[in-house]
Amino acid sequence: VQLQASGGGLVESGGSLRLSCTASIRIFSMDVMGWYRQVPGKERELVGSISTKIRSSAAPDYSDFVKGRFTISRDNSNNLVYLQMNNLQPEDTAVYYCNGRKGPRIYWGQGTQVTVSS
Repeated sequence: VQLQASGGGLVESGGSLRLSCTASIRIFSMDVMGWYRQVPGKERELVGSISTKIRSSAAPDYSDFVKGRFTISRDNSNNLVYLQMNNLQPEDTAVYYCNGRKGPRIYWGQGTQVTVSS
């Protein structure tokens, strides 16, 4: 299974970006997909996750540091998971990764760089 994230870039403080993640299999065959981020010298941290099961109505989960600013959504028809990031701050600068879990297996995409200038 391959995951691919895209949409990163350079944005000014207070700006917005939307990241997209697609998979080489239908995302509804995953149990959960999520977004993580990592800065050099620090561990990768969870941004949030969402169930990608078609019949799931569960709301996404978010880490406290992004609540109210970031939104995760899914488009099963187009096989995409999104991370909408609003009111970006310099401390959000990181490489963002998408991740999928299917049973005991975990899959990672390549990262996409998000840089927020002050």
